[in-house]
Amino acid sequence: MVLEIHPVTGIGEVTPGSDLAALVMVAADWIRDGDVLVVTSKIVSKAEGRLVEVPESGPERDAVRDAVLAAETARVVARRGPTRIVQTHHGLVMAAAGIDASNVEPTRLVLLPVDPDASARALRAALRERYDVRVGIVITDTMGRPWRLGLTDVAIGAAGVAPVRDYRGHVDPYGNELRVTEMADVDELAAAGELVKGKYDQVPVAVVRGYPGVTDDDGPGARALVRDAEQDMFSLGTAEARARGAAEAATLADATSFAHVPVDPELVAAALATVGPVGTAFTHVTDHGVRDKLRDLAPSGTAEVVVPHLAAAADRWALAAAGADVHRLRAALASAGLSTAWVRAEAAAITGLAALPPGQEPLGLLAVGVPG
Repeated sequence: MVLEIHPVTGIGEVTPGSDLAALVMVAADWIRDGDVLVVTSKIVSKAEGRLVEVPESGPERDAVRDAVLAAETARVVARRGPTRIVQTHHGLVMAAAGIDASNVEPTRLVLLPVDPDASARALRAALRERYDVRVGIVITDTMGRPWRLGLTDVAIGAAGVAPVRDYRGHVDPYGNELRVTEMADVDELAAAGELVKGKYDQVPVAVVRGYPGVTDDDGPGARALVRDAEQDMFSLGTAEARARGAAEAATLADATSFAHVPVDPELVAAALATVGPVGTAFTHVTDHGVRDKLRDLAPSGTAEVVVPHLAAAADRWALAAAGADVHRLRAALASAGLSTAWVRAEAAAITGLAALPPGQEPLGLLAVGVPG
């Protein structure tokens, strides 16, 4: 594959209601079938009237910007000082929801298009129907990347270009089957186009020529690249994840049943080690016969059993502290992906099965298992 990347110059100022297809074709009547137009989202937003009037400076400007940011935000991912990394209603994770104050009048802010994929489809249709050119469209915006310095353009809308090139199931030259390789072609096209567009050169469109992946249909669009929440291993910033974890730990509910699968005893041992030395003694029942009998007292699917116990003559202060110790253990087990349930079994039923140190009295059972 040999690619050419051409800047489209001379488009000029775009205002609400501007005809982007006409502006592009007047500036670049050399565009031909099979080209990919890489279009900066800002001119799409301007043409679609996605502009907000703001004071030129001062606290009033900040207040308007904060209100706009709140409206464009689906959830806050991370924050540090005034900086907010948020997920937009499109599903994009970006600084300040993509709100931009560059390359626009000082009294305006530019928001992202409401539906960048729909904008890409509309521009593609206009070029096909009015100018008889069949091209792919990639609408781009600039993003930072976790763990990497610098910014790059990525696709936020696309039409006529498959968002990914899927190599899964293919075999490499060494005979290895590729299992996870999916190349984000529209992001690579976006980044390639930015090389000739630049940030200050007022070149909002680039044409990539030679890319073989322009399709007859519009395709699923760039929205297909948004990772599902359940697959996102980094869905929150550090502080936000800690806050959520603390909130969840404060409201741990008893499991009513567990999945009928074993639990690695080392996970329980690690949780006990995390809790560290506390006033309450914990006995992790590892004898299979005893554990099986104690599990009969616990919810269905219980895999492991921990018995918290205190001296028989413990006072009410020790009992109150024991409740906190048990909760800390439950939080540590939850952080390992395990569920727990507190079983209010009679002390005699437990001591008749589990061998506790002399003079110790069980408080109950902590059932541990895999969430059902």
